[in-house]
Amino acid sequence: MRIRIVDAFADRPFTGNPAGVLLLDTPAFPEDPWLQNVAREVNQAETAFAHRLTPGGPADWALRWFTPATEVDMCGHATLATAHVLHTTGAATGTVRFLARCGILTATAREDGAITLDFPVAPLTRTEAPAGLAAALNATPLAVQDTGEHIGDLLVELTDEAAVRDLSPDLMALARHSERGVIVTARAEDPGRGYDFVSRGFFPNVGIDEDPVTGSAHTALAPYWSDRLGRSELVGLQASARSGRVHTALRGGRVLLTGRAVTVIDGELLSCP
Repeated sequence: MRIRIVDAFADRPFTGNPAGVLLLDTPAFPEDPWLQNVAREVNQAETAFAHRLTPGGPADWALRWFTPATEVDMCGHATLATAHVLHTTGAATGTVRFLARCGILTATAREDGAITLDFPVAPLTRTEAPAGLAAALNATPLAVQDTGEHIGDLLVELTDEAAVRDLSPDLMALARHSERGVIVTARAEDPGRGYDFVSRGFFPNVGIDEDPVTGSAHTALAPYWSDRLGRSELVGLQASARSGRVHTALRGGRVLLTGRAVTVIDGELLSCP
């Protein structure tokens, strides 16, 4: 069985967010323990598993995502990585429809090689900063938003871009404050550098201390900053060590996330279900 590692939201290797991708030749998913073991072995933030669905239905492929520790409801970068593999191998053209735990997601390949994901917008609810959050972050929140059930994060605005870049949180303490993780963000210091806001994402509850580029987080970041900046189309920079940019566009209750991907490893998985 072919297994690939793809750098998503990246235009060159060793940047963006790496994801494992397995295109299964079975009509259903293998048992969950096998999927989890593969994801643990691949040891990337997420590993995506996809199999074809019967033609004529609402979706073309079924899609699931596993971190090394657990299954997640939504993952942007591994969806982008899966779409990249489908298009570069000739398994799909144009728009691909995925059936996932969070509903129907689509990925459309453009002529220039970029891929646009169509995801639901995360519903934001302003909330008070939980006791102990500032201490866990080692920073003072300006505002805190709950992102709803599909993501399960806290979205925390900090004072400025430098505060986001310099953040060194207590991850064990941070894990007590959300279901999945905490997204920190701030307005770009200089929009002339090609991005409108910065972010970082910490997800210790699902086995990811810091995620390099989190597509799903931008389903919350896009509406948050679009409201603040008065524009429906923005560019977000996730300021991790690997770094990556996500182009966002609000379309009603949906958000379009656009980026590129690069396959860096293409090999064979010898332990099949």
